[in-house]
Amino acid sequence: MSTKTLSEATQIIQDNLDYTLFSWSKQKGIAPIAVKHAEGVYLYDYDDKRYIDFSSGLMNVNIGHGNQRVTDAVVKQMQEVSYVTPSCVTKVRGELGKKLASVTPEGLNKTLFTVCGATAIENAIKLARLYTGRHKIITKYRAFHGASYGAMTAGGDPRKLPADSQQAPNFVHVEDPFCYRCPFGQTFGKCNYECASHVERVIDFEGPENVAAILMEGESGSSGCIKYPPDYFKKIRAICDKHGILLIVDEVMSGFGRTGKWFGIDNHGVIPDMIATAKGLTSGYLPFGALIVSDKIAAAYDDKPLMLGLTYSAHAVGCAAALEVLKIYEDENMIANAAVMGKYIEQRVEEMKAIHPSIGDFRNTGLLGCIELVKNRTTKEPMATFNARPNEMEIMNKVAAKIKELGMYTFVRWNYIFIAPPLCITKDQIDEGLAIISEAIKIADENTHNPS
Repeated sequence: MSTKTLSEATQIIQDNLDYTLFSWSKQKGIAPIAVKHAEGVYLYDYDDKRYIDFSSGLMNVNIGHGNQRVTDAVVKQMQEVSYVTPSCVTKVRGELGKKLASVTPEGLNKTLFTVCGATAIENAIKLARLYTGRHKIITKYRAFHGASYGAMTAGGDPRKLPADSQQAPNFVHVEDPFCYRCPFGQTFGKCNYECASHVERVIDFEGPENVAAILMEGESGSSGCIKYPPDYFKKIRAICDKHGILLIVDEVMSGFGRTGKWFGIDNHGVIPDMIATAKGLTSGYLPFGALIVSDKIAAAYDDKPLMLGLTYSAHAVGCAAALEVLKIYEDENMIANAAVMGKYIEQRVEEMKAIHPSIGDFRNTGLLGCIELVKNRTTKEPMATFNARPNEMEIMNKVAAKIKELGMYTFVRWNYIFIAPPLCITKDQIDEGLAIISEAIKIADENTHNPS
């Protein structure tokens, strides 16, 4: 490690600390990784330390880092045209729309391109209200849909609470179908799907004639990868059909192979009315999003204006990146690999449970999963609670610090350690990553009591 390299790394970090702001973080006393380059499932800092990326950035770098096919596609598009107004068209816009229609659930063939996941969600909410003439949106408490005001309110993530007084109106939250911590005190297999009947009761209270849409993630992500019970989504779809309510599925995190299918909802045998997505659409190589709608909704605007718009809608360079990423998924068989590697991770974490009393639960679909750490398996007392305060995060902060020290970047939140690596990961790389997590979890093991 040369003095020059160390000096360069120090200067880069200091410039970022002095002149930029960090999301969801205090601004002093932090130690970000200065990433010099990245390739595949690895990040490298200016001291040439290697970190295995076990959460695909923020569950978005699905194809892995540094794939130059995307670079080439983007450069080629920029050499032709980078931007035209959304009222003009480009070849790549139509090609991307056609390609998406070939992989989406049946009957969803038209796309409004956005700039990110939050703008996809915002436009889904607007369109649901415009199309139905209703105003209320039903969403879940343990969900994250974005950080703009409408999307933030739609989610139940506690990061919104400091801005609580300015939340958007007409969002109604319901309990999650959280079998590990059932809010209805039931045990799956012996229950009557109270999690689903609860949703319909809330709709009855709010007035079905007022409810425009139910908005739920295709598969739960940053709120804890909460697994939907079998048939839950079919019951939600039936409720929507009964009352003329639209079903919007947030596939920002769970879309594009992340769950071993093109979309998370594909695991549930249900066709939604809209899909809001981003992240894996370009694998994070460029900011880009999409709202994909049913043919029925699209047809309603054949002869009247669709009052939605964004300056950067269908940005040609974003379209080029997305189109190439979709080709990479297919050419490199990444979605099938996600399904196979997900099963392998489940097997390995099951083995880890035998040696780590702090592992309470592991919830996973494809390569979207998280380990939940507990102080006691019998009582399920969490190592840190949902919406834990900083002084309640001492143990988990030590676990996270050890993970970073040992050469891993991954998302650690409350009592969750996320396992969501790029879809190109191999078994050897999974073993490498799980060995790091296993070592770090020893810290949590020391803080368990009366383990079963």
